[in-house]
Amino acid sequence: MKKTEIGALILRIFLGLSFFIHGLTKFQNGIGNTAGWFESIGIPGFMGYVVASIELIGGLLLFVGFGTRYIATLFVFILLGAIVKVKIAAGFMGNGQGAGYELELAFAVMAIFLILKSTTPLSLDTKLFSKSQESKANF
Repeated sequence: MKKTEIGALILRIFLGLSFFIHGLTKFQNGIGNTAGWFESIGIPGFMGYVVASIELIGGLLLFVGFGTRYIATLFVFILLGAIVKVKIAAGFMGNGQGAGYELELAFAVMAIFLILKSTTPLSLDTKLFSKSQESKANF
């Protein structure tokens, strides 16, 4: 395994675990509360369920490396939504009243890297799909 592949593996596992924990926390703290908070900022409440589910299930899938590009793409949309709808007003580093969008932006950049990377080592994607299918997926 090359050093860059090890780096991609670490990044994929970290990002997957981070999203899994964020999704799990939303469910543990009461998914209805999350849905209510979404409504309070002008987003339909059902989106709280959608986002929490994508974070929880997508985080687990990313951790094991299944559907990496698709999951990472969903994460980018979630993160951009969080930045634009919630965090942008506080600025990059925050404003003393709330956190800024630096973490969301860093996670989005990590996800974009995973979208652009064809596969990562020690992933289900690599084990399940042949080399011919992987070459078609490269762009």
